[in-house]
Amino acid sequence: MSFVHLHTHSEFSLLDGANRIGDLVLKAKEHEMPALALTDHGCMFGSWSFHKKASSEGLKPIIGMEAYVAPGDRRERSKSGVGGRAYYHLVLLARDRIGYQNLLKLSSIGYTEGFYHKPRVDREVLARHQEGIIVSSACLASEIARHLDVDNWAAARETAEWYANVFDGRYYLEVQAHDSEGQAEANKKIFTLADELGLPVVATNDAHFLRPEDHEAHDVLLCIGLGKDRDDPKRMKYDKGLYFKSTEEMTSRFPDRPDVIENTLRIADEVDLVFEKKYHLPEFPLPDKYSDPNDYLEQLAIQGAKKRYGDPLTPEAQTRLDYEIGVIKGTGYAGYFLITQDFIQWARDKNIPVGPGRGSAAGSLVAYALGITNLDPLEFGLLFERFLNPERISMPDIDIDFCYERRGEVIEYTRQKYGENAVGQIITFGTMKSRAVIRDVGRTLGFEPSETDHIAKLIPNQPGSAFTVQEAVDKLKEVKSLYESDSRHRQLFDYSITLEGLARHASVHAAGVVIAPGPLDDYVPVSVQPGKNGNGANAMAVTQYDMNGLEEVGMLKMDFLGLKTLTVIHDAVEMVRERYGNLSNPDTEEIYDTVDDIPLDDRAVYEMLARGGTSGVFQFESNLANEKLRAMRCDRFEDLVATNALIRPGPLDSGMTDVYIDRKTGKTDVTYPHPDLENILESTHGVIVYQEQLMRIASELAGFTLGEADVLRKAVGKKISSLIKEELKKFIDRCVERGVDKLIAIELGTQIETFGRYGFNRSHSAAYSLISYHTAWLKVHYPAEFMAALLSSAIDNTDSVVKYIGACRDLPRYVPGLKEPIEVLPPNLNESGWKFTVTESGQIRFGLGAVRGVGQAAVRSVLEARPNGRYSSLFEFLERIDIRSLNKRACEALIAAGAMDELGGRAQLLESLDTAYGEVQARQSEIESGQGSLFGDTSSLPQAEPPLREVPEWAEQDRLAREKEALGFFISGHPLDHYRDVVEAFEPVSSSTLVEHAGHTVDLPCVVTAVARQISRRNNSEWGKITVEDFQGTATVLAFGEMWQEHKDVLQQDAVVLLSGKVSGRERDEDDPPIFLDSARPLEELTGSGELSVKIELDVGSDVTEEAFEQAKQVLTACPGASPVLVQVGLDNGAPAPYLRSRSLKVSANSQTLQELRKLFGHGKIRLVRTVGTSSEFVAGL
Repeated sequence: MSFVHLHTHSEFSLLDGANRIGDLVLKAKEHEMPALALTDHGCMFGSWSFHKKASSEGLKPIIGMEAYVAPGDRRERSKSGVGGRAYYHLVLLARDRIGYQNLLKLSSIGYTEGFYHKPRVDREVLARHQEGIIVSSACLASEIARHLDVDNWAAARETAEWYANVFDGRYYLEVQAHDSEGQAEANKKIFTLADELGLPVVATNDAHFLRPEDHEAHDVLLCIGLGKDRDDPKRMKYDKGLYFKSTEEMTSRFPDRPDVIENTLRIADEVDLVFEKKYHLPEFPLPDKYSDPNDYLEQLAIQGAKKRYGDPLTPEAQTRLDYEIGVIKGTGYAGYFLITQDFIQWARDKNIPVGPGRGSAAGSLVAYALGITNLDPLEFGLLFERFLNPERISMPDIDIDFCYERRGEVIEYTRQKYGENAVGQIITFGTMKSRAVIRDVGRTLGFEPSETDHIAKLIPNQPGSAFTVQEAVDKLKEVKSLYESDSRHRQLFDYSITLEGLARHASVHAAGVVIAPGPLDDYVPVSVQPGKNGNGANAMAVTQYDMNGLEEVGMLKMDFLGLKTLTVIHDAVEMVRERYGNLSNPDTEEIYDTVDDIPLDDRAVYEMLARGGTSGVFQFESNLANEKLRAMRCDRFEDLVATNALIRPGPLDSGMTDVYIDRKTGKTDVTYPHPDLENILESTHGVIVYQEQLMRIASELAGFTLGEADVLRKAVGKKISSLIKEELKKFIDRCVERGVDKLIAIELGTQIETFGRYGFNRSHSAAYSLISYHTAWLKVHYPAEFMAALLSSAIDNTDSVVKYIGACRDLPRYVPGLKEPIEVLPPNLNESGWKFTVTESGQIRFGLGAVRGVGQAAVRSVLEARPNGRYSSLFEFLERIDIRSLNKRACEALIAAGAMDELGGRAQLLESLDTAYGEVQARQSEIESGQGSLFGDTSSLPQAEPPLREVPEWAEQDRLAREKEALGFFISGHPLDHYRDVVEAFEPVSSSTLVEHAGHTVDLPCVVTAVARQISRRNNSEWGKITVEDFQGTATVLAFGEMWQEHKDVLQQDAVVLLSGKVSGRERDEDDPPIFLDSARPLEELTGSGELSVKIELDVGSDVTEEAFEQAKQVLTACPGASPVLVQVGLDNGAPAPYLRSRSLKVSANSQTLQELRKLFGHGKIRLVRTVGTSSEFVAGL
């Protein structure tokens, strides 16, 4: 006799079940069981992946759920059950397709209508959705078991009879084969009740973990879920027997009742649930004269193509259009395109910024014609087949970027158009990854948080080089040592190894949206957004199946992404139009309707990028991207597209990136593996950079259709070894058949496998590079507006605001023709808005929204009263606004931030605030109550205004400290301002880039903002934890042993120092790795030491004149010192020349020297650099 487990929990019984679905299926096969049921708590999260996995292994899947049943009405939030409980347990199994549909409904209703602690159903909905469902009474937490536990046999009979009546012939009482407290007694009572009522009984084991030896790890998991210590004697515990028992173990527990085993087989035999692969696309509402979506799509595509390419269409455009329409019709996706086109057009009509394209969809001419994308696939050589072709069996993906601030409006539009109950967001599951599981397990075992944090950070978890806990134990010396030398640590690692990778929590996918043809719960189970308790009918539905499950089910899913950069571009353009009347190129005076009309050949843009001016430029802000653009002397749009594809781990590690740069700059020759490939690889200098190039090579040389070539691309890109071998053999054979030498064909195959593995989607790279170019163009031609918009986008991120304020100062170094930095002014009640704005004189005014503790309501009150005139005093300001929305603490923050400087000194304002606030508050209360005077309203009568208190103004250090508290950083000044040129000499090292220098020694100029003396628990020695700050943000410095003793006198609060130390290599994925101190000294020592050189960067022609050199010589001679003078002259081709050193002059590297030189050559041409070695070249005349 065999047996089928009908009550089983997977990891999707979150933090309660420890079974991985694949392990369950394989264990059932190992025990030669014919079927298996999955019954997770209150949900169907894992149902589809379980069905797919079991079916693939030849095991019959039984989809089920252990439901939570309310003791009364599901909508009542009460605990009226036995023992004051809010719910009972009940096992539901789908017998057939109707049962599955009803299970979807029941699971969904639990979340949308019955959520109270858990998603609950009740008898009313169980009766309504009973068809096709098999029921068993469940565990000790069932209604029947609860009644029997208190010997309420009448209630138990009533319950059993109700279920037996509703689920006629499909209701079983359940006994379980473990030793939980009370289970044996419950089994006896259930057998008695069954005999009395003539009901069948079924045996289960409520399996929560796989093997007996997994019990302890499961116990730890339970503690994590409950938030309890493992040694807490009062916490809930599970019996050791709740594992996946064999048939023999199950039968041995019920030797006198073989029927309870046989009934498991009977139920499994009854189940007949088969799914057909079918796509569930919503119907797009067609105009009256159209009855077929194919016809309407074709008409719209033709009209759009003519707008894009002119009428008549070119032969190339016509051929491509006809081909794509044919494929779309053939695959049945016309409705998909119409739906996407519709909500994108609606967004554009509402002036909501939409991205030019994302992913492979940018390769579709139909998408371009419909306005879904905004990148010409013909001009940029993009392939439709990378997006959709007859050989692909999955639905195409169209992901769309919208303005970050208004993405929600587009989602709401789709809800209104297709029905609120037909549109939902998509669930995603957070898992217990290596570091997280160490911290979770350690917390339950009583480890100190600092201890588990230290251990967790020993495990690398960067993408591409992440370790599992098991790999860390096996391969990392320090981790292995902990594991082998200490039983406490061994226990921590063993439990973590067992639990790693399990689902920990459910959340909502950041971008995913699903649209169904009708109510979403007709197709998939739904939940509601986390945190939506009680009746969730008005909340956005969230699918219980994740992205992969939805794709398998055949649902239409899309990514509605919020991209801040689109908001930046939109805000910058609006400011430009407000200030200048239109968007135009200041150099050529050419006017553009939108940024999409801007030509892609603006030389100034590429000059800025080649200089390294990438701060704020989309996709290219990292040091790595900056370095590569400079190295390749970026001078065309194709360089941006290629760099976007090449600054990824695969190309970097394989050397592709350096090969491209060397060939592009002429260091090595460009070669092609075959002459016919020149037209395919010319734009990338003979390097296979894009997946589309791989596809074209297969088409050109081997005669593959582009659909066949996409199969090869997928095999290579996804490293499917069996398919790679098959497809490469086909490629080589066909090349030889078409006259290609076999050795060359084999070599091509090798290159395809090597480079194709890292090839990037050109469609996506080109589309995103277009956004990059637009940001760079705005930065070059409208730097103030662009930087203001960029700062606004980071208004809630202090570190980013600091970084971009620093970038405003750096602009002259990178932006051609810009002579002076752009000043960022403090906030101002009379001039600031919520966001950052540009003043009439071209400065950037700080946004009030960036002041800590001042919310939108407060700022709204300030702005609404401002049209009545400028605020002139503290008292008058408080009288004009609604002080209920601007509390005293917010006023204090505005004062500290400098927003009220026009109204008086900051110290005076703060000292006077209590009096003024109290008096205005009293007056406003009187006016509101009608008691202001005998005549009612006194607002027109003159008011005596109390004067500000006379107190000394704050010292600069105090002022800056208060500023920092209000804003998160300094705005009116900075302790490093006097040393700004010295600080810049140490770039690109800064507090914000430490992660990029992990494991390496760096020098960091900074100011000490906090010093904490610590005592080591290990040996009672003193060490220091120092917080430092530069222009880019903050960093932590750790000083131990001799380093601390030697340098603690220098490391005093407010000291301006140069630190040297190694950046922690353990935290390469962290945003703020600490520096381990090697040395520290006052920064002012550098200016007279000769360790810095004065560098003059000159342009050919305009700067290099005899008069300029003579003037420079006079300045330098007048400022003698120890620092060398370096001159670098740009070459005609834009490439930098070697440094030239003055033969005799050495100067003082102080601000006076730099200021005089900047008067001659401009701010961006003069800087300090670190003195490295010597040069044998000398500057003539200096």
